[in-house]
Amino acid sequence: MDSSKGYAVMFLLGAFVAGGALGFTADRVMDVKHGRDARGPRASRQRMAEELKLTPQQQASVDSLIDQKHRQIVTLYKPIKPQLDSIAVQARVVSDSTHAQIKRLLNADQQVKLDKMRATAWLAARTPSVLDCL
Repeated sequence: MDSSKGYAVMFLLGAFVAGGALGFTADRVMDVKHGRDARGPRASRQRMAEELKLTPQQQASVDSLIDQKHRQIVTLYKPIKPQLDSIAVQARVVSDSTHAQIKRLLNADQQVKLDKMRATAWLAARTPSVLDCL
């Protein structure tokens, strides 16, 4: 049973790391796709251009290269999207099960706080996935 718990913890840790990486990438892809300039890659690109004192030509070239990189990343993920979607569903089942098991150990006040903590963490971590762009 300890081995199963260890595998579950490792799986969740892996899912968390992968989700963070995908979320980070997705933020950039979504901002480029939807032309968001207030934050994200456009704002980062602008800061980079200012700090490096890029000429307009250099900035255009850098933007083009970054856009190309995002298209390539989306293309890389496209064939494995169904598998990643399936894993995400399975990971959610494991997470929900673990949450329920932990709640059974807590008193009513602790359960309410745990639910709030989980909701806050979920909202903070919820960013569009690069896979949502496919």
